[in-house]
Amino acid sequence: MGKEHYGLRTEHVQSAKREYAWRVLVTPTCIAIIQISGDRGLDQSGSIGDGESVRILVIGNPGPFKRGLIFSTLSYLGFEIYQAISQAAVVHAAAKVDEILEQADYLYESGETEKLYQLLTSYKESEDAELLWRLARASRDIAQLSKTAEEEKKRLVYEALEYAKRALEKNESSFAAHKWYAICISDVGDYEGIKIKIANAYIIKEHFQKAIELNPKDATSIHLMGIWCYTFAEMPWYQRRIAKMLFATPPSSTYEEALSYFHRAEQVDPNFYSKNLLLLGKTYLKLQNKKLAAFWLMKAKDYPAHTEEDKQIQTEAAQLLTSL
Repeated sequence: MGKEHYGLRTEHVQSAKREYAWRVLVTPTCIAIIQISGDRGLDQSGSIGDGESVRILVIGNPGPFKRGLIFSTLSYLGFEIYQAISQAAVVHAAAKVDEILEQADYLYESGETEKLYQLLTSYKESEDAELLWRLARASRDIAQLSKTAEEEKKRLVYEALEYAKRALEKNESSFAAHKWYAICISDVGDYEGIKIKIANAYIIKEHFQKAIELNPKDATSIHLMGIWCYTFAEMPWYQRRIAKMLFATPPSSTYEEALSYFHRAEQVDPNFYSKNLLLLGKTYLKLQNKKLAAFWLMKAKDYPAHTEEDKQIQTEAAQLLTSL
């Protein structure tokens, strides 16, 4: 026999060994089907007694159910079922985040920079690290568009750093959060002056290395570590002097170290990035190896141009080849 209580319907069925009850709750956004079974007969009050077990299936979005019917749920079904509903809400939220990330990755691969930024800023209060580092990347990409005004670019650069910082706070085991935090700190350095930029170099290196440690197969992190080495290998003399005045052991590197990272990135993911090919050529030029420089510069020149950056790299590679 069924009975109505707080929008729920309960049915009892008794077998030789166990008694089963199904409780169904219907809301505008979800249906919760709850099965309670017991080997000593069910507590007819509606609460869960000793020896009773609960199985629950939630169809739809349980969020409004969780918020709107919390008190009736607790009083009628007991705290155990409320916990089950809460867990279902968490599963639903995770599925929602996965859906957003899938959309975001599609827009990123399609080069839809502005649409991607609009999508992700709708979830800027998210606590999910995967969403936050993607938002940092999207903010940075908008900042780098040629049509972005200088003041807006600066705002976006600092905004990107804040998102990357939050991503790292939420998940220190995310290699991408470490990578984008390092990238964003580097960008902010352009507005902070040479002293801060050099001081930040240690932090940047630390996070690139951590990203590589967490994911040795991410060619981009390895490539960026190569750029870090290349940058300090070719640091102008006046910047070196400033660094020595400010720091007992200023950041430094060599072209050989940079070359090792660029080659390592290429081994992990061959031809993944035109700039890695270009920098292999430029590094060999710095090391006076024109033969290998020409080999890599030719690969950079012939790289299929999918982006504006690829076109710029093709042009630079062609110019360097003519100078050999």
